[in-house]
Amino acid sequence: MRFQRVVQSISFIFFIILLWLAAFPLISPILVDTFLGLDPIIFLGTSLSTRSFGSLIWLSLPVLAFTVFIGRFFCSTICPMGATIDFTDRLIRSKQKKLFQLFTNSRSLKYLKYQILLFIMGSAFMGISLVFIASPMSLITHFYGLLIHPALCLIAGKFLVLTRPIANYFDITSLAYAQIHVPSFALQWFSAILFILIFACAAWTSHFWCRYLCPAGAIFALFSINPFWKRQVSKECTQCGLCQKNCPMSAIGENPFETNHSECIVCETCVRVCPVKAVSFSSTSFKKTNYSQNFSKSRRKLIGAGVFGLGAGIISLTDMKSLHADIAPGKIIPPGLIRPPGALPEKDFLARCVRCGECMKACPSNTLQPLALAAGFSAFFSPKVTPRRSPCESLCNVCGHVCPTGAIRPLPMEEKIWAKMGTAHILKHKCLAWEFNKKCMVCDEVCPYNAIEFKVIPGSSVAVPFVNENKCSGCGCCEHFCPVHAKAAIIVEPMGALRIKKGSYREKAKEMGLSLQIKKAQNEEYETYPLNEYDESGLPPGFTE
Repeated sequence: MRFQRVVQSISFIFFIILLWLAAFPLISPILVDTFLGLDPIIFLGTSLSTRSFGSLIWLSLPVLAFTVFIGRFFCSTICPMGATIDFTDRLIRSKQKKLFQLFTNSRSLKYLKYQILLFIMGSAFMGISLVFIASPMSLITHFYGLLIHPALCLIAGKFLVLTRPIANYFDITSLAYAQIHVPSFALQWFSAILFILIFACAAWTSHFWCRYLCPAGAIFALFSINPFWKRQVSKECTQCGLCQKNCPMSAIGENPFETNHSECIVCETCVRVCPVKAVSFSSTSFKKTNYSQNFSKSRRKLIGAGVFGLGAGIISLTDMKSLHADIAPGKIIPPGLIRPPGALPEKDFLARCVRCGECMKACPSNTLQPLALAAGFSAFFSPKVTPRRSPCESLCNVCGHVCPTGAIRPLPMEEKIWAKMGTAHILKHKCLAWEFNKKCMVCDEVCPYNAIEFKVIPGSSVAVPFVNENKCSGCGCCEHFCPVHAKAAIIVEPMGALRIKKGSYREKAKEMGLSLQIKKAQNEEYETYPLNEYDESGLPPGFTE
């Protein structure tokens, strides 16, 4: 196996391992969002939309620096999107027709990725992050984390069911009672169709995404116009055309001695197919290239793409559903828009979130789900807490620690429990105690913060629940476990949510008069400790993160 394929395989396996380790409890000694940090479009788009440099700079800039000298090595060796497309290209054999082949080889289509790049940069200039529409790392993390991972869990669960009779026969208790949790996510059909379209483009030409659509590839192309390490052709070349025919990126023109280094991904396919060994990759001095002249011919289209990006940002900011402006009277806020604990204020959150789905995949309770269009297109596929599906685990803070851009702050546990997500309130017309005069204390029994209080009121023969807003964190345990069918009789809304860019959540929460303390489970029953037994963090005695 050739060296490039070995490196690509190792890199892909490493990506899968890190994605698998993005789970609770977080035990990986390496940052699980490392590959997301390598994507230059995530770094540039987020930096421009937030007007600041994040922690991704220490990963992205070295990759770009190496690209100046080695060329687009990242696309053929490191990128898991490129590895996946290499695989799907082999499954879907290219059956190019002459008309479409002429179309795909046209210069206008080759500059489409630059137009997408400038479109994203134009919207980012307005503070609207649309990085998620074409970031290769964000998309491929979403593909494996939210599509492939649940599918594999489902298949493994079905396999366990088939092996259960064998386990019972041989008295293998661990296998007989083993279960695999199968996460489920919203908008799965949309995601599936999107990736089918991306991979199906191989039916027309190989590496369609890498050639024409990838904005990260456009950035790498700009940095590798004239690399130090490049393709060289000796005089032994017989001009047989094999290198042009087999180049996956069409980086070799009609003259085999000329190479468009911005399109070359250093896969060395031309070296392997050359019958006379006339092609090699080696270091050379920097020479002038006419690529800039060709690039300038599409100047108007590129400027137009940036202008369209600015227009997209303006439309997003003036959309009635947009939450980029300050909350004011008359502002429509979806009642179910509950962000993860530690999420930045909405405007900053949307400017940073790249919709990679890493937090959703890592969430142990599967409560984090992708948002549709309830808050406008600019919030599409951003994570929200879905309490009816499952509550937010009170002693879990993994979502902030796997977020690559800081859209969710990586809070320590003593800070996370003070990150109030919303407030529960009771729908009296549905509550069994309030409306039907039936004894029910489920919400109180499951509340980890002891925020539900039962009182006897005149005219009722049973105690009815009340919510102490200062003790409620909005975790959603009450809504999830409420026995009322369909919509629960107690629901969580984002009212009172605490979201700050910097500073201590605990100090801010105390200023607001909040008193958030976790009950500790013992012998399947929750025990609430006296206030004087808690430390200042609000954690139970003896708890260590």
